[in-house]
Amino acid sequence: MALPPAMAAAVLTGHGGLDKLDYRTDVPVPRPGPGEVLIQVAAAAINNTDINTRIGWYSKAVASGTNDGGAAGFADITDSDAAWSGQALSFPRIQGADVCGRIAAVGEGVPEDRIGKRVLVRNMLRTYVGYRPYECWTFGSECDGGFAQFTLAPARETHAVDSDWSDAELAAVPCAYSTAENMLHRAGVGAERVLVTGASGGVGLAAVQLAKRRGAHVIAVCSPAKAELVLAQGADRTVDRGADLIEALGAGSVDAVIDIVGGQQVAQLLELLRPGGAYAIAGAIDGPHTEIDLRTVYLKDLRLLGCTFQDDEVFENLIGYIERNEIRPVVSGTYPLADIARAQQDFLAKKHTGKLVLIPPPAAPGAGTASAAASRTARPEAHL
Repeated sequence: MALPPAMAAAVLTGHGGLDKLDYRTDVPVPRPGPGEVLIQVAAAAINNTDINTRIGWYSKAVASGTNDGGAAGFADITDSDAAWSGQALSFPRIQGADVCGRIAAVGEGVPEDRIGKRVLVRNMLRTYVGYRPYECWTFGSECDGGFAQFTLAPARETHAVDSDWSDAELAAVPCAYSTAENMLHRAGVGAERVLVTGASGGVGLAAVQLAKRRGAHVIAVCSPAKAELVLAQGADRTVDRGADLIEALGAGSVDAVIDIVGGQQVAQLLELLRPGGAYAIAGAIDGPHTEIDLRTVYLKDLRLLGCTFQDDEVFENLIGYIERNEIRPVVSGTYPLADIARAQQDFLAKKHTGKLVLIPPPAAPGAGTASAAASRTARPEAHL
């Protein structure tokens, strides 16, 4: 059966507020090029990086936290560095770093027996940069992503998954869990004392589960209203996010800090670490600027780890954790793709725990899978 000529998609038309999200039903369905697969999207989760990219938060002109411009955008950004990679983003762009779906068509060189497989896409793509160290594209940033009925991905980085989880649960994994697992991987976390900031959010809750999986004693920083659920996900103790952490826990009391919040608490987080401890950061939702005492860093022999690029084993290990039911995401809500603006508003309100997920509409009647021969058409320039 032939693929439909057009699809529904949430199209980002430029950096700015929620008004830059344009839900359309006339977007051409892409065709996979050599080494690619076309995925019919079943679910796509929302992440901080979607908001950050839309509002241009990565620009060095921005000094505040994500929420300050999350709905309306920022008045002053520099377009040339407003994407996470430091390179200008091209528009229109279909965002969405998280995708769960089924392969609908394959490009040249990809076995046709992959059609129909339920898959997850690695969100930090290496194919398009030749697998060079410390280089990658974010799915939904440097190329189109999952906020659509169909999306393209490199076959090499599209992983079949054997699980009885729902599509929404699987879609909650790629970005949040790979970010958290990468931080734990870089810090070499094992059976030790670990503190996780932002522990009720997507990445934070993933870090709690994944650190516990490694045998760690997990201290989670979150609001009191969410403490019970965070404890239920594996945390051994929670601390109020507004508390004085040194007073609550004591200097030198933890082996590793997994931080996605940043902001002015970083100095305290470094004081919490024992000599030789590790501070891993992969986000700064509370603000990108902080002040630290460098004597704390060098006199305590601390390791400061910026975590974006991911070793191949990080995502591969996640697939194994899923299939062995060693982790399980918390999905607090699902929304029709057409309600992406409302979903992002709710995401920014931070009243939920875990993940919010978008569900695209069913494909047009008559749509189905396509053979490799039928789908070996030129890859649209917009997806390069």
